[in-house]
Amino acid sequence: MGRRPTFDTAQVVRAARDLFWTKGYDGTALPELEAATGLARSSIYHAFGSKRGLFDAAVEDYLSAVVTPRLALLSGPDGPHAYFESLAHDLAATDPDRRGCLLVDAAAGPAAHDDALAAVVTSYRRRLFDALRDALAARGDHDADTTARVLTTMNIGALAIARVDRTEAVAIARAARDLAAPDVIGTGTPGR
Repeated sequence: MGRRPTFDTAQVVRAARDLFWTKGYDGTALPELEAATGLARSSIYHAFGSKRGLFDAAVEDYLSAVVTPRLALLSGPDGPHAYFESLAHDLAATDPDRRGCLLVDAAAGPAAHDDALAAVVTSYRRRLFDALRDALAARGDHDADTTARVLTTMNIGALAIARVDRTEAVAIARAARDLAAPDVIGTGTPGR
């Protein structure tokens, strides 16, 4: 029988998630993971199988701790507007070392060559699109698919540009918020 881990797995995964979020998968070296998690390389490999295994655990944590709560905002009475207001606020207030989105960053890096990770990124984009479309349709948007596609693209664009230009990322999120306003959606004319 193997030894039981003597560390808090959730805490280790969160520490790794934050490092991957800041530096990306390719930019994170094993010695940095050792320092961030407090684990020796052998313990990382024993617990997670590899750096990639730890990254996969970090992505799962990101989905449950960051993505799911934000998507829950879309189920409220003013869902799309509230969602993008929250995104703009978080982009403006975020730690300058951790900008953007772990999954959007992965899409531009390792997901391009990794079918399993590409599936996770695609699933995230689909969850966002579906949640936006459903919220818009519930509010009576006459073309919820198109509006959701535009808002999804603006969301991903804001998260991608946040790495290099926080001001523009916030401006994109606020433009999406304004586009998602109840008096604009589905009419094609602001204020009607």
